[in-house]
Amino acid sequence: MTIEVATYLIVSSIFGLLLLGLPLAFVTGLVAVIFTLGWFGPDAIPLVGTRIYGFITEYSLVAVPMFVFMAGLLDRSGMARDLFNSMRVFSGRLPGGVAVQTLVVAFFLAAISGIIGGEIVLLGVLALPQMLRLGYDKRIAIGVVCAGGSLGTMVPPSIVLIIYGLIGGVSISDLFKAAFVPAFLLMAAYMAYVVFICWRTPSKGGVGVLSDIDEPKLTFFSAAKGIAAPLAIAGLVLGSIYGGIASVTEAAAMGAAAVLLAVKLRGEFSFKVLRQSLTQTLETCGMIVWIGIGAACLVGVYNLMGGNRFVSNAIMGLDVAPIVIILVMMLIFLLLGMFLDWIGIAMLCLPIFIPIVVQLGFDPVWFGILFAINMQVSYISPPFGPAAFYLKSVAPPDISLKDIFSSMLPFIVIQLLVLGLMLKYPQISTWAL
Repeated sequence: MTIEVATYLIVSSIFGLLLLGLPLAFVTGLVAVIFTLGWFGPDAIPLVGTRIYGFITEYSLVAVPMFVFMAGLLDRSGMARDLFNSMRVFSGRLPGGVAVQTLVVAFFLAAISGIIGGEIVLLGVLALPQMLRLGYDKRIAIGVVCAGGSLGTMVPPSIVLIIYGLIGGVSISDLFKAAFVPAFLLMAAYMAYVVFICWRTPSKGGVGVLSDIDEPKLTFFSAAKGIAAPLAIAGLVLGSIYGGIASVTEAAAMGAAAVLLAVKLRGEFSFKVLRQSLTQTLETCGMIVWIGIGAACLVGVYNLMGGNRFVSNAIMGLDVAPIVIILVMMLIFLLLGMFLDWIGIAMLCLPIFIPIVVQLGFDPVWFGILFAINMQVSYISPPFGPAAFYLKSVAPPDISLKDIFSSMLPFIVIQLLVLGLMLKYPQISTWAL
């Protein structure tokens, strides 16, 4: 069997087994074992074990459960609620003010934990009912919650960027530095869209500010107090990384300790909260690790078969400009993102794509930012965008999945425009390196 035929068989096997409903981690692991036995024989099985060991002993991977634990504590504390309420004081009478403040809160939450699913659920509980009650257009309210909650793929300390750095051997600190401006630009673009729509059609923006009915009035001091803890935690995590004081793993540990301390000082700590947060951490990280193990085995076996050379020669043999090859990779990411989880896409594609990117003379840090934007698009893209299902779990019964996916289309367009901007002007992300 040639490597070309083997490649087609591997791809078709993966998608065929996924259509049967098998988890991605088990699919990739099963395909890896089958092709190891078929191509090399039983003696090659220890090579698969070597790939597993190399993945799970990666030191930087320790940062992932720390950030997930932070998100779990935020889910169960009142910090996010107080942050949202405090932002009312600063949103004023700006058109679409509540939607704008929701995007700011989403940015803060992403800067604290880097986890996406929890942010969407929190915003769906806190912000969506408020916007609907105030008469916001349903599409605006839903789109803001899903797009804002998905900022976690970009805003440091993004788990997506951590995994990218582990796979590509790229400095995670450099990725965080490069991601901040594009993430802020993406949030600003969302805000500009919301303000423009609500200014042009005021009825879509409700009354613009929260009603005093059922809502306590906050003083400026109370509002500042509600923002202080999240701002301090985000500053601790990102400041220690950007300042070269701590590695990503060390900053994650400090962030987890800071959130735990803040929850204790707020009087919200209990062993039940701790147990639930740790359980969520185990479940989330278990999924990441198992998908990583399966994909690491499959990619390792495929590379031993000569697959990396086959793909590299096929791509490098194209008689096109290097940027066209990058565009093809972006298209592959977007298409796979409609059906696969970002972890699976990262594990399967990046070990092959990143060496090609370097060979073409492009900066792998810049490519990491492009990958993160693509994964943000995939998070809200139909038919399997995870953001839609997270929001559906807490949305009012009259909001359907069709409503959610249709509401996200303008925000997908904004994401693609920002992606194009990053492709055209790489220095937007790499200026600080």
